[in-house]
Formats: sequence, C-alpha cells, structure tokens
Amino acid sequence: MSTPLDNPYHDIPRRDPGVVMRLARMGASHQGRLSFMRILLRRMKAENWHFDVPLFDIDARGVGRAVYSAHGPERSYSLVLFANDLPPEKRSDRVIATEWDVTFTLFDGIPTADDITRLSQNVPKQEAGRVTQTELSVSRANRSVRLFDHVVDRLAKGQQPDPEKITDVGYLMRTTAVYGSGKLGAADREQIAERPEFSAPFQVEMLSVYLTRAFVLDLVEHLAWLRNPKQAVKLDPDLRRGFGIGNSTGLGMAPFLLNHPSLLNNWICAREEGLARVRSLAVATPEAVAKMRDLTLRAVVNADRWRTDHPVQQTRLATLKADLALLTAHLETADLFQDQPWNRLWLWAESSLGLEGQEQLAALVTEPYGALIDEMAHCMSADEAQTFRIDGAMPLAQVTQLIEQIYGWALDIDWAARDAQARVWYTSQEKLEPRLGERFDEPVAAYEQPLSPGRDVARAYKDLQTVDAGPVAEFLLCHPEHRHVIRRLQIVARCPYAEIHDNTISSDMMPIDLLRLKLSFFGAGHFDPRSDRWLRITMFGNAPFPHELANADPDSWSYPPLSDVPG
Repeated sequence: MSTPLDNPYHDIPRRDPGVVMRLARMGASHQGRLSFMRILLRRMKAENWHFDVPLFDIDARGVGRAVYSAHGPERSYSLVLFANDLPPEKRSDRVIATEWDVTFTLFDGIPTADDITRLSQNVPKQEAGRVTQTELSVSRANRSVRLFDHVVDRLAKGQQPDPEKITDVGYLMRTTAVYGSGKLGAADREQIAERPEFSAPFQVEMLSVYLTRAFVLDLVEHLAWLRNPKQAVKLDPDLRRGFGIGNSTGLGMAPFLLNHPSLLNNWICAREEGLARVRSLAVATPEAVAKMRDLTLRAVVNADRWRTDHPVQQTRLATLKADLALLTAHLETADLFQDQPWNRLWLWAESSLGLEGQEQLAALVTEPYGALIDEMAHCMSADEAQTFRIDGAMPLAQVTQLIEQIYGWALDIDWAARDAQARVWYTSQEKLEPRLGERFDEPVAAYEQPLSPGRDVARAYKDLQTVDAGPVAEFLLCHPEHRHVIRRLQIVARCPYAEIHDNTISSDMMPIDLLRLKLSFFGAGHFDPRSDRWLRITMFGNAPFPHELANADPDSWSYPPLSDVPG
C-alpha cells in the first residue's frame, strides 16, 4: 500500500501484522503521541486557541445551562450544555436510560439565544430529540455521585478533597455516549472532514469531552460557593488537574474496528511507522534518553495508580507492573546512546517482557521524538468510499493466493467446532445497538451480522476450490454471499493492518480487547473492565485546562508527574 508514510526514514520494517493484529496484543495497547486527545491539544496549543464561557446559568441544585466556547484561527466551536437534578433511581449508564445529569452538544460556531432555546428542547432528550447540521456531536454524562458530593462538601467547608478518593475514581462525571458523524441529525463527517482542526480522527468528540471536563470542575467549585459563599475554596490546581472525564463503553464500540478496516489500518500503520522510525535511529541524544527514562518512571506511577476490580485486568496490571520493574532495572545499565539503541532495547523487550510491557515500551520510546512522529496525525483518517468498489477483473487464482497469504491463520481453524463459532454478533431491535449472543444457547443466529471475517473467508475459500479459473465478477455472480469477503480481501491486500488476525466469534474472545485498542487511540490511560464486554476509562486526566493550555506542555500530562510518588 502506498501511503504518505512511505518515506525513507528507517531501515527496520514495521512490525508484522500477524504479530500486531492479534486480540491479546490489541488488549495490551497503551496511549501514545498519536492518541487523539494529544493530537487535539497539540494543535490547539500550536495555534494559540483561546477559550471563554459566554453563559453559565446554574443554580444551587446544579440545574441550568452553560456555553463553553473554543476559538481557533478560523472558526469557533461551542459546547452547549443542559444540567439536570437527576434522582438517584434514574441515574444509569445503560443505553436504555432516558435522563442524565448533563446533556451536551458541540455547536459549530457561537450559538444565539434562539439556538440555545431550540437545543434545550432537543439535546436533553438525546435519542428522542433531533439536532441539525450546525451541531457536530451530542453527548450525555452522569455524576460519580459519592466523589462528586465529597468534593462539593469539602470545598464548601474550605477544605480540599481526599487525594486517595481522587486516585481511586479519577473523575467527577462519566459520559455514557458521545455521538458524532450524523447521529440524531448532527453534521456528517464529510461536512467537516476538510477542516484542518478535524482532519485527524475523532477530533470533534475529543473537543467535546475536553470542554466537558472544564465545565464539570467549574461546576463543583460553583456549587460549593453557592452552598457556603463565605468559606468555600477552589480546588488546589494540582488536585484539580488530576480529575479527568470518565467514560462507560460497551459492545457498541467493538464492531467499529471490524466495520472500518481502512481506518483501522491507518491508525495502526501510523503507530507502527513511528516505532520503526525510532528503532532505526543510529544514535540517541542525552536529552532523548533522559526523557525516556523519566517517562518510564512516570509510567510506573501510572500503573500504581491504576485501579480495577476485574480479575482479567488485575492479572494484566500485575504483568505490566512486573514488566515495568524489569524495564526500569534494565535501563539503569543499558547503553541507550549508540548502535541503534532503541532497536536493541526493543529486541531485549521482545525476549524479556510480556505483551503489556512490550506495548508500553512501544509508546515510551516514541515519546522523545515528536519531530518524527507527530506529522503522521494527518495520515490517520481514511476515505473509506475509495476502498468500497470491488475489482471484478481480479483473477480467481490471485484471490486464492491472497487468502492463503493473508488469512492462513483463518484457514487453520476448525470452523465446525462449537468453540470456534460459539458467539453471534447481532443488532438489538429496541436500540439498534450491537450485541453478542451465544449461538448454541440463544435463538440469535438468524440475525447474525458479518463480523467474523476469518470464518467468512474460510467459507469463500472452500467455494473457490470448486470453480475453474476466471475473474472475480463471474465467481460473485454464482456466489453473491461472498461479496463482502472479496471486498474485504481486496482492502486488506492494500492495507496490511486492516484485519484482526483472530477469531472474533470464538468462545474465549473478549470484546474488551477491541475496546482497549480503540480507547488507547483515544488517549485513555487506565482501563477498568466491568465484564468481558464493557469497561470504564478516564479521559484527559492530568491534562491542562483551557485556561492553562497557553503556558503548558500539551503532551507531558499523559503520564502522572513523579511528584505523585509519596516521599
């Protein structure tokens, strides 16, 4: 595949898709320089964006409305929000919820009073309402009640909140959905894709969450002041910065990576290109080595602050901590200056660390090299319409050869075994949300979605053995059920990282591996699975707030500062 990434920056190749695109490794992903939150903050910092709050009308119950505006070089965007006093029994993270503590939309420009009135009649309803092309996203959030109340109560009494409670939870509100790209009538991606500030993926959603975080911290300080104006204090800036925005993410996000192969390829290709460039460096400067060693120590702090009750994640976290201990010890004596030092470090890691440690190292070694890495942000989007057309003239012999080369792993699976086909991806009738059912225990097979590329390719391969040589078009006239397989094969032939090299309907497949990969590209640093099908994360934790960004490093927040280490 010819891409803007094909530059003579390195002599060490990108990692093989057969290694990188396995679910277990995807489930060990970590945020890095090309994570979408960091791309956003770097751009806003470089372009001197400024921010203001033209409306903040919230009463002592936390009910009201506000507008938070962000002003770039050419355009402004405004988060318009509606706050509610939600009874505890109505507070739910489930998609079937109908009320939330706060609802939001990211408005294209500066809203008028009439715009706010229109939005007030629709945004709080979420799916039951409708927005227009002047809205770029729609979202909602609920309070993390105990921590939220604790912070307001402490501030109202003139005290700071308990730092341990902040570490344990990490956020005062969590979003339960952030919808963009045409959802509920909002602007389609195509309408804004050519704007430089939105050229990288998910920049609309990241901007919405970033401004949401600013509002939530302003809100707790405001409520504390309304409760006790004479004694209330504001949050200590360092404690304040430690709060992020939580997010509850479930199965709805998992099929995204399967349904957008070209986009997935571009994300992974950019990340792997960055790692290859750094590994190929002949020497490292003292400044780069010092930064990498410092960030490794901060990654240790990050792992120590990571909280989870899920047994699978607890095991992975223990592995990460052990790997970081080995890495830290190795860095004390390793020569990181000459003879392709980062490649030698990487080869050591491949034989000495587990998947968690390897993927953490992949992120850490690229951190000192923004000049090599950051330019690739513009390569991470995809015009997927360009890859949709099937090449009907492709010879069937070439199709067979490509299947054997790319999907050999799928041909080795016994698809007749119950464990190999235990799961069924389908869409719920009520909410049109993805679901994962048990094929042999539930009557869902008739509603199966084509989200098992490996099995479907194996079926097509079997039928290909029964036909004479000819073009793809003739084969598909007789076997139209394989159209999606041939299209996908032709995409993956051009996009080496477009396919997951694993069985996505097996009995032991865990959707949280898919979720973690996607959320690591968002920029999440902690992953807390609540089952094998949904998890919670924190976004923008430790990041500078809008009023701090002009004087802050837009990247250094991604790992906790070493000052967080006791003593």
